[in-house]
Amino acid sequence: MTNIIIIGAQWGDEGKAKITDLLASRADVIMRYQGGCNAGHTVVNEKGTFKFHLIPSAVLYENKICLIQTGCVLHPKSFEKEVNELLSRNVDLDNLKISPLVSITMPYHIDLDNASEKNSSENKIGTTGKGIGPTYSDKVGRYGLKVQDLFSENIEERIDKILPLKNKILSQVYNLREYSKEEILQYCKESANILKPYVCWNLQEFLGDIKENKKQILFEGAQGVMLDIDWGTYPYVTSSNPISGGALTGCGFSPCDINKVIGVFKAYITRVGEGSFLTELKDKTGEKIQTIGHEFGTTTGRPRRCGWFDNVVARYSILTGGITNIALTKIDVFDDFEEIKICVAYKHKETGELFEHYPTDISLHKHLSPVYETHKGWMTKTSHIKEYSSLPENMKKYIKRIEELTKVKVSIISVGANRDQTIILDNFF
Repeated sequence: MTNIIIIGAQWGDEGKAKITDLLASRADVIMRYQGGCNAGHTVVNEKGTFKFHLIPSAVLYENKICLIQTGCVLHPKSFEKEVNELLSRNVDLDNLKISPLVSITMPYHIDLDNASEKNSSENKIGTTGKGIGPTYSDKVGRYGLKVQDLFSENIEERIDKILPLKNKILSQVYNLREYSKEEILQYCKESANILKPYVCWNLQEFLGDIKENKKQILFEGAQGVMLDIDWGTYPYVTSSNPISGGALTGCGFSPCDINKVIGVFKAYITRVGEGSFLTELKDKTGEKIQTIGHEFGTTTGRPRRCGWFDNVVARYSILTGGITNIALTKIDVFDDFEEIKICVAYKHKETGELFEHYPTDISLHKHLSPVYETHKGWMTKTSHIKEYSSLPENMKKYIKRIEELTKVKVSIISVGANRDQTIILDNFF
């Protein structure tokens, strides 16, 4: 039995869906362990291009069990839209399951998310406006609803407790309209009908069977380490734990159950939304990376901020994420770059102090500038290459330098969006 966690090792959008898609062919069960429909995953295969938001991307394979696990939050209408899009393209969803303990995004969560962002003026977080943060806040505050509550005989009692507080915040804090009990009950009824075919009511038995029969599990997260609610660039973070530990709490497993943690890094780095980004390129080079890499958000369409690979961030992600192997994606974006840079440290602009470890106090970042190494490009197309030995020497040197700096082996190299544009150097299962 081999159980693998796949995590984003930067600020998300690193290409986790493709790596999950590749490894899912050898796994038995794929579990999405955190986040909601605020995350976008794109998979390109022989059937075309698929854009996922909550449903595990491995659903494209036959006979793979895909489970949206307890650590996630779910907006029923968005889930229904994603399901209908997949069904319209003849994707079999018979093995798609949802934990009854998943938290539900309610209409007022979306209202509160957008109102909070609108009223933040210069201190915007840059959320997707999908209600994810308020849903997680209510989960922690014990004012949330879970999937199982939609089917409970006590649903009215729960709403009687929750709705007055939500309405008070809506009307008195944000001057928004209140919801009637009837509206919310109708929403819950419709949501129950949407989710009913997929709820895994025997979750404990199901998980016990997986462990007892030593099924091979792939844990799939959203976003990245640097957006983790505890370990990321707070407060410009998501509302859950994308780090590998989030897979354990989100799915009900222990550290002893995990064999490998694959950290997915782009050969450069991107970020959507607000927050510190020390290697960001606000020039023609950044625009070139953005254009060649098609760096626009899957969920929002927002352009991603682009910059050079940051080893300070990489080392921090490896430390907090427990990364054992690296999947390096989009390295082909550099095919016509004469020079490529890697950030190896930060330097204080006034004192000259060097920082090789990531400073978690982001108020300090405005005083720091990146220290770069410059590497020669390879100036040739690589998207057709299938073997590591056939890669240009300067590309191999760039990969080797990342291994030296991070002290972690690069085990997967992606030279394009398609499944077959990938070089896998280790047999993980």
